Amino acid sequence: MFKKILIALDHSKADDVLLPQVKELARLTQAEILLFHVSVGWVARWQKNLNLLDSDEIKEDQEYLEKRGKELFEEGFRVTIRHGTGEPADEILRAARAENCDLIAMTTHGHRLLADLIHGTTIPKVRHEADIPIFLVKAGRD
Repeated sequence: MFKKILIALDHSKADDVLLPQVKELARLTQAEILLFHVSVGWVARWQKNLNLLDSDEIKEDQEYLEKRGKELFEEGFRVTIRHGTGEPADEILRAARAENCDLIAMTTHGHRLLADLIHGTTIPKVRHEADIPIFLVKAGRD
């Protein structure tokens, strides 16, 4: 069924809701896991254009990915990690295509009204532009 699942982590408690469900799916389908996170701070968004050094945020996000990847590897999963910078939806879509993923797993956060306009743009864009299925898990409200 699924051969490679991109799990879009957001380096928050929401990951603890998403990972158990996707791990079960990966076990059932014997899928490889691609852990992916996009750093979104100022340096992360402009790093390439302005030739900036890694920020503390970027370093922390990379360490977080490595830690989560090691945990999954120790549980017996085939796992790779990938870090992106820039616009999350664009980077998720780019990574899924480049890595030949056949499922994207993400969390929703239950924003409402104004918060949807500010924070809720990643899932709609991924949902409209992805050419593979998307697995959404509700992580609760921020």
